[in-house]
Amino acid sequence: MDLNRLDQAKIRNFCIIAHIDHGKSTLADRFLDLTHTISEREKRDQILDSMDLEVERGITIKMKPVTMYWEDYVLNLIDTPGHVDFSYEVSRALAAVEGAILLVDATQGIQAQTLANLYLAMEQNIVLIPVINKIDLPAANPAAVSEELATLLQIAPEDILTVSAKTGINVADVLKSVVERVPPPRVSQPAELTKALIFDSYYDKHRGVVCDVRIFQGSLKRGSKIFFYQTNTWSEAKEVGIYRPSHLQTEVLVSGQIGYLITGIREMNRCRVGDTVIGVAAVQDHLRDAVKALPGYKKIKPMVFANIYPRDQSRYLELRRSLEELKLNDSSLEFQPAALSTLGQGFQIGVLGLLHLDIIKERLRREYGLDLVLTVPQVEYHLKVTNKKSKLKTVEGEDLCIVTSPQEFPDYSSTEQCFEPWVKLEIITPQETIGGIMSLVIERRGEYLNTEYIVSQATGAGGSTAGRALLFFHLPLAELLTDFYDKLKSISSGYASLNYDFADWRPVDLVKMEFLVADEVREALSVLVPRSQAYGRAGGVLKALKEEIPPHLFEIRLQAQLGGKIIASERIKPMRKNVTAGLYGGDVTRKMKLLKKQKEGKKRLKSMGRVEIPTDAYLAVLKR
Repeated sequence: MDLNRLDQAKIRNFCIIAHIDHGKSTLADRFLDLTHTISEREKRDQILDSMDLEVERGITIKMKPVTMYWEDYVLNLIDTPGHVDFSYEVSRALAAVEGAILLVDATQGIQAQTLANLYLAMEQNIVLIPVINKIDLPAANPAAVSEELATLLQIAPEDILTVSAKTGINVADVLKSVVERVPPPRVSQPAELTKALIFDSYYDKHRGVVCDVRIFQGSLKRGSKIFFYQTNTWSEAKEVGIYRPSHLQTEVLVSGQIGYLITGIREMNRCRVGDTVIGVAAVQDHLRDAVKALPGYKKIKPMVFANIYPRDQSRYLELRRSLEELKLNDSSLEFQPAALSTLGQGFQIGVLGLLHLDIIKERLRREYGLDLVLTVPQVEYHLKVTNKKSKLKTVEGEDLCIVTSPQEFPDYSSTEQCFEPWVKLEIITPQETIGGIMSLVIERRGEYLNTEYIVSQATGAGGSTAGRALLFFHLPLAELLTDFYDKLKSISSGYASLNYDFADWRPVDLVKMEFLVADEVREALSVLVPRSQAYGRAGGVLKALKEEIPPHLFEIRLQAQLGGKIIASERIKPMRKNVTAGLYGGDVTRKMKLLKKQKEGKKRLKSMGRVEIPTDAYLAVLKR
């Protein structure tokens, strides 16, 4: 196929969207097999999940485009993540395609992220192809799930495809449906002006910034002049090409195609996800005013904040460079400088959830070799303060200050009122677990809204698709940062799934709780909590620290304090060396003298020794 002379009517751009673990990446593997995109030597499971973390955890973290040839059509597929923390990746992928395969597990039915991704697709007005996967499993109930999907989408059950991505059953029918149902890309005029949308990017130390682009107008040729609209930057298209799934260089990318663009740009802030790349035959200084940019993406707002510090302070600049490269690859990540007297210089990072935070930490450790200390994650709070000269950031258009860490929390006397973010929580669960889930949410300060029932006439072998309910709650976002998800899965025997979106801001009686280790305040462990939960939270954190901090030669006191008052305490017993092991008889005073000397040494160590808190201890506190 001539890649430089493509007929736009033969191009189909689509992505796969689904709840986590419903088989998106496995279905993508079968597409690659069926279209002979990869050789026998290259075959492996989840081939589009190229990161080590994706392979180890069995989840998709980053969207991945690939171009396939089937019959005489060019199929551009984008595989997307399924976890709620990476829904921004899904929304960006949807903006670059005309169609989407909505994949549902035949044993689990519609789940929370199924609905969330469906709503994202409907906002983009793209064509949906409903597909039920895993029909080969013993517990599969495609008839019941088909009925659920037909009711949800208001279509006939015959319009829903059933496949087994693992065995390849009916996978060819899905590609045929993509060709028939997904419209070809619309060609915009004037053709002499090129417009491309950057929907993802990453940094290559040899080639600079590499952009994943969708060409909406004109064509992008290698060597042509290009202009980045948002950053007002001129550059040159050093290389263009497609993913097969590795880079395949071409001379040109035409309108409707999805591919990559190598810019040679080394300043990472010059290239942004959502920016419009404009290509013209000649440089025009007035181009920015003369051309209208593509819509781009709505800026994502981080939900969770934590401070991150290098254990070796000499690697601070290396950490900053690493975060800049990660931000290029993950546009939902935000960071700014932060400092603590005990930990030195670091950064406060803003992420979309705890899994997102864990992935960022692991990527920094694996890809950049950084040994890090992570503080307890917090949500953003809004404060009304009496000190009008406060240096805190303020909410735009309101007389409120923004606090995202305990270190920023002002003195109690200067705080009039605090507000915390609440989310609208959607939980899909079997009907028999409704009571337990309601108790869990109410225990976490939540409010029940209403219930909708997803009822199927048929029941599967496992009974998991019949008699399910969609529960709606309002819940403080901070309550999701503890072990809420683990408790939810425990109560529902693993069947429940959740999704959440920001709802509003509500008043809260907020206090700063500090923790002392060996009589030293450790700012990295400080947390902001509602006053009513302070005592319970203190005990949980101290217990976690006691389990994770190894014994020393002296006693370690662990304490929690609130406004200077100790509210909880634990202690780690010292290791004891048998200093009398070498004595064989003699006066008892020799033994007493050695024990007394040991006691005095431990006392001296207790007053002088400093306890190094292991990374696992911080992670244990995060889970509490």
